[in-house]
Amino acid sequence: MELKLNRPICFFDLETTGTDICKDRIVEISILKVYPNGNKEGRTWLVNPERPIPPQTTAFHGITDEKVANEPTFKELSHQIYNMIKDSDLAGYNSDRFDIPLLAEEMLRAGLDFDMKNRVSVDVQTIFHKKEERTLSAAYKFYCGQVLNNAHSAEADTNATYEILKSQLDRYDDLQNDVKFLSEYTTRKKAVDFAGFIALDEDGEEVFTFGKFKNAKVEKVLEQEPGYYGWMQNADFPLYTKKVLTAIKLRKLNNKLV
Repeated sequence: MELKLNRPICFFDLETTGTDICKDRIVEISILKVYPNGNKEGRTWLVNPERPIPPQTTAFHGITDEKVANEPTFKELSHQIYNMIKDSDLAGYNSDRFDIPLLAEEMLRAGLDFDMKNRVSVDVQTIFHKKEERTLSAAYKFYCGQVLNNAHSAEADTNATYEILKSQLDRYDDLQNDVKFLSEYTTRKKAVDFAGFIALDEDGEEVFTFGKFKNAKVEKVLEQEPGYYGWMQNADFPLYTKKVLTAIKLRKLNNKLV
């Protein structure tokens, strides 16, 4: 089954220096762009993270410091990557919880104002976990009947994710071949920022999901505890979370002026 698309969708996968969204960096990114007419284009870049890759991470994906020493930095690649995905929805494997948040951090560090306001995302892992609860290699074998060679290579994982989603659509009659439906199906919670520190409550208003103000409305906290905004801006939160918090604060100020 081929995907029914109204706009392009970019399947992508990252290999990184680690799993900390705030601190770690991309060392490889692969993007497979699928167009509504069925055409596809793919690009894979090795990236110099400008920091050592921990040995245990190299053991996982096989990318060494020497392999990326002469490769461009993410900032140098950022406009190419942005131009490839700017008109597209996004899809990946565990992408809502890791790849998209980390990509957003890298884009913001490079000075590009990345967000998801005009696009949706499909997390293929969520479909798999809701239906079968296994890993990417097992998913590829289960849905596609093949062994995933070069697992943890960004390009192999990206192409496998695309093939798995098509097979999932073939297998499950209740899955609609519609990107918006798949995005809603794979969304675990109504997070406002990628990392999930701010979410929407039942009233559709932003609330904090952590700390002493857990479940408290963000606007109310910023009004009653103005120092909390400064603390979050200076603490080790993702750049995108700080961007969302600033937008909420400015919206509140603008509403007061109206």
